[in-house]
Amino acid sequence: AHSKESKPEDCFVDDGREYVTVLGEGQWTPAPWINVVANPALGFQVSECGAGYTWSVNSRENQLTAWSNDPVSDPPAETIYVRDEETGALWGPTLLPIREDASPYVARHGQGYSRFEHTSHGIAMQLLQFVPLEDPIKISRLRLENHSARPRRLSVTGYVEWTLGVSRSATAPFVVTDVDPDT
Repeated sequence: AHSKESKPEDCFVDDGREYVTVLGEGQWTPAPWINVVANPALGFQVSECGAGYTWSVNSRENQLTAWSNDPVSDPPAETIYVRDEETGALWGPTLLPIREDASPYVARHGQGYSRFEHTSHGIAMQLLQFVPLEDPIKISRLRLENHSARPRRLSVTGYVEWTLGVSRSATAPFVVTDVDPDT
């Protein structure tokens, strides 16, 4: 469980078009602030911590990734990791699953998108997530900016916990992942 002792900075901005949450050291929202982004063919929901899930056509019947209805731990089923290839340090643009309080985590929820901003290990990160109006695809665009005084060798890895159905427990025996040696 997260401690909710320190109140985060949060507010509507741009005439109510965007809800912004700024989480500094030790700060958590009282419950997850969720943004639902969808078109008729595909959608996702994401919280201020970066946790959420993606579905195709029907959010209950066709979950692509796992949904957790746990407002206390808000576990992510999808995440993006950034790794320093020289030191092995691992972090990400969203508060979960790896929280580092070097600088605040900023989440911006707007109509049709969510944007996350965080700086860690000298790297400023901005993650934009959205679904195009017509296409059945979730787009996650990550921008990295090196604020350190040296060149960096970084890798970026996207991680998902596949559900591919109504519930993870029902589909888990049938979901087998593998590495494609050609790619």
